[in-house]
Amino acid sequence: MKFIYPAVFRKNEDGHYNAWFPDLELCEASGETLEDAIENANEAARNWITVELEEEDPLLPYVTDIEDIEVEEGDIVRNISVNIRFYEGWDE
Repeated sequence: MKFIYPAVFRKNEDGHYNAWFPDLELCEASGETLEDAIENANEAARNWITVELEEEDPLLPYVTDIEDIEVEEGDIVRNISVNIRFYEGWDE
């Protein structure tokens, strides 16, 4: 199953990037480069969604439209796509 959520990437004072997902509470990542931060954000989102799906009553949040996300100058917003394969019998 594919999940797509927007992430905001912001360059900090030391040149590294911090990322967070407006829709995934406390889901954050960072990286030395933007590419590293994107890769780490993908892994963070995968972990966040996987944990939520393991709950008895999983509640995945609605996806905020990119145009509705409040950003600062220099912020980069990217959609992060996460593919999660369910094992046989998962939804039984």
